[in-house]
Amino acid sequence: MQVPRIPIDIRTPGPAQPLPVSPYLWPKHDDMPPDGPVAMGGDFEPSSVISAYRAGIFPWPHSQQELLWFSPDPRAILPLDGLYVSQRLARTLRQGRFRVTLDAAFPYVVAGCANRPEGTWITPAILRAYTRLAQLGWAHSFETWNADGQLAGGLYGVQVGRMFGAESMFHRETDASKVAMAALVQWAADSGVELIDIQALTDHTQRMGGIEISRAEYMLRLQAALASPGLSDLETPNRR
Repeated sequence: MQVPRIPIDIRTPGPAQPLPVSPYLWPKHDDMPPDGPVAMGGDFEPSSVISAYRAGIFPWPHSQQELLWFSPDPRAILPLDGLYVSQRLARTLRQGRFRVTLDAAFPYVVAGCANRPEGTWITPAILRAYTRLAQLGWAHSFETWNADGQLAGGLYGVQVGRMFGAESMFHRETDASKVAMAALVQWAADSGVELIDIQALTDHTQRMGGIEISRAEYMLRLQAALASPGLSDLETPNRR
């Protein structure tokens, strides 16, 4: 099924700003356990978080410890040519039920993702850290708005080179987060993103086309996505 093209109102202020070199050394992927944290401590400064993504690692606070870092094996990704669009979602896209923006309401999207009855790993420190990354051009949000101009859903994540790490999504109306996901895939293809990382597979992301690959395969794809032109030496990750 051909996916209807989505008009996206892009509000991104500009390219990502250079960051200082992170003071932290992240473990190599072949030294990491397949599950559980691969590192503890550090901080959520922009250079720290971005250097972690470059090393295939992301922060995932737990109830007992906020500064925990993970790199699961297997790793979940969403292939750019693998998005599954149901007939209902295709109809929603054709009808234009939702208006889609990029980077119009980043903090509100993160707050929406954090507002879950079952609890959330998105702590106030994570909200502050990723909002700062958005201000510096490293994090992005896709928003879906209903006909009344209310935020109906969205997703957010981090872009490093040609990799986009999708962090979380939410919806307040049926199909609102799925439209945001479809918009992400369309934008990624248009902007040259080669890898969409969704970290851990869920029933929802699997139904939308998410798959699991080995961490070794993920690291190969990540390294290729980071080898795009225009990355300055100041943004090179610290690796031991």
